[in-house]
Parts: sequence; C-alpha cells; structure tokens
Amino acid sequence: MKPVGIRSIGVSFPKTVRTNDYWREKYPELVAQAEQKSLARAFSAVASPSHNEELDVWTQEMLPYLSDPFRGIVERRVLAPGETSLMLEYNAATNALNAADLSSTDVDLMIVVSMFPEQLAPGNAAHLAGKLDLRCGAWNLESTCTSAIVAFQTACALVRAGEYQNILVVLSTIFSRYVDENDTFSFLMGDGAAAFVVSSLAEKQGILSTKIVHTAQTCDSFFNEITVDEQGKPRMYVRVGKNASQMLRDEFAKCCYLRCTEAITAAGITLDDIDFFISNTNTAWYSSVYTKTLGIDPKRTLNLNAQYANIGAASPIVNLYHAAKLGKICKDDLVLMYTFGGTSNAGATVMRWGEVAVGKNTDLTLPKDQVLLEA
Repeated sequence: MKPVGIRSIGVSFPKTVRTNDYWREKYPELVAQAEQKSLARAFSAVASPSHNEELDVWTQEMLPYLSDPFRGIVERRVLAPGETSLMLEYNAATNALNAADLSSTDVDLMIVVSMFPEQLAPGNAAHLAGKLDLRCGAWNLESTCTSAIVAFQTACALVRAGEYQNILVVLSTIFSRYVDENDTFSFLMGDGAAAFVVSSLAEKQGILSTKIVHTAQTCDSFFNEITVDEQGKPRMYVRVGKNASQMLRDEFAKCCYLRCTEAITAAGITLDDIDFFISNTNTAWYSSVYTKTLGIDPKRTLNLNAQYANIGAASPIVNLYHAAKLGKICKDDLVLMYTFGGTSNAGATVMRWGEVAVGKNTDLTLPKDQVLLEA
C-alpha cells in the first residue's frame, strides 16, 4: 500500500492568555456558585447503575477535579478584539507549508475544519483559500472534536488513490466567542488552530489504519442555540445538554477501548508496539481515562489541558506538535491517536512517524515546552 501520512505540522494561537483570575475578579458569584451552573451538568459525578458497583474509570479520573470550579484548567488562549478564526487558520497553514517547504501552488486540495467561523455558515475554506492564494479546491469538513482524524483519513485516502499529491488540512476551534462568559461552561473553553500537510512518504511510514464509529449515543449532550445580539445580528452559543455528564461517562472509555483495539489489530501490531499515544485533551482527565482504559504508562502521552483548555478539533494535532517538538515522537515511532467527539464520531488511527517537519511558532506565547509537560 502506498505510504502516505503527515509531512509537516503548524499551529497558531491568540496572544491573549486568560487565567482563572479573569472570572474570579469579574464574576466572583459565578465562581462561588459553579456547582449549580452548566459546568456541573457537563462534568460532575453521576450515579452508577449500581451503588455497589466499583466506580467507572471516567468518574474515578474526574473526581480529583470536582473540588476545582475550573476543573483543572489554569489558563486558555482567547481571541482578542480584531482577531478572527481565519487569522489563526492562516497562520497555522502558513507555518505548516513553510515547514514542508511548499508554496501555495504545490497544494492541490485543502480541507478546512472551522469550529466555528465568524459567519454562521459556511466554514472558512473558501475564505482561507483566497487568503493563501491557492489554485485548488477547498472543502469544509466537520466532525466536532474528531474532525482531525476524519480529515486525516480522508486526505490520506485521496493521496493514496492518486487524486492529489499534497493536501493541506487546517483545523481551528474558536470557543471563546461561542460560549457565554457569564456561564461556567466558558471556564473550560479556549481558542487555537493547527494545520498539517498530507503527502506521500518513505516506505513503511505514514498511516497504517483508522477506525471511526459514530457517537449517536451522545446526541444532545451539547447543542448550539441561535440568538440575536444587541445589534440585531444572529449569534450562536454552545450549550450543555441535561444529561451530558452521564452520556460522556457511559461512552468515552468504551469507545476508547474499542476504537483503539480495532485500529491496532487492523495495523497488525500490538499495544506494546506503540511508542507514543495522543488524544484530544478536552478535559483535564481525558488523558488519564485514555491511559487507564488502555493500561499504558502516562509518560507515553501528554496532557496540555491545563494550558490550553478545550480547543476541540485542533487539540490532537496541537498535542502531536508538542510531542514532536519535544522529541517524544521520533522517526519510525508508532503513534496511536484517539479522539472522541460528542454528537459526531470517535476514532483511532495508527501511524508510523516519518520525517515530519515542525513549524515555527512565532505567535505562541507559552512557557518552555518542557514546563508544559511538567505542569
């Protein structure tokens, strides 16, 4: 099978860092009453089917964070006035292209995940194609927080089929403008973008298998509500469903085990063969549920939730970026990536890491990467 996979990665973030003090100073009563608000509906302990039953792994790993109204998050990157999702996407895409030593004319397809664009619809694909001066097709794609794996599988299949040579995938998540900051749910949300180039690679490198299954069981865990702002313009808010916490508890670990096991089996390897594990870290305990479910050493993955909060579709690629930059993933390593998306899909993909170029991050105002891993 033709070796295809990630050739380069770039990321981009707003320069504004919002710490928990923002809410403590501006909304002290909201922080004090956090457990009576929507945050508790999304992430709180819910009764197990039997009181005698041992706590499920989701609840076990979440419990240490329930005394913290911010659920383990320390800071998040948020758009400043005048910044847009399109700006972040452009910077991430440019970083990925520069790292791959490609120009706009070398790209023959772009797949874009905008979660969410400034306009209600469509996504940013055509806007970004114009800004990058591309001369090819530009598609919008969406599978909530599993969009990265869905887009990766799609791009790899198209390159393997010979339809395209270099596909640019760009993902952004802009939550800060689509959650009410006077709602505890906003504590969990951040903004960011990532991009990667999919091309043919050296023999035995690139994608080996992918397994994706829908998460219809989580429909209505979160939903979008359209309202009208003070200027009379339509505005969308992300809201928490009534049974969100129970839905996530029931599905996350189960989907993780099944999808990862299926992907590993399809790749013809074992769990012990995997060198590094990547997941979307949309809560502080996503990573530990992942490692406990698979029975792996936490040192073989990383968790950046405390620094980035929930950055949705961009999260797994941002984690890949940091792992590669830190040398946690090296050439010929086997990497297993798992993502879970509410009201969309859960998926796992196995890849053999090639000579992936990591883009420079001129707009990333973070501590040194090693500090990130130790936090």
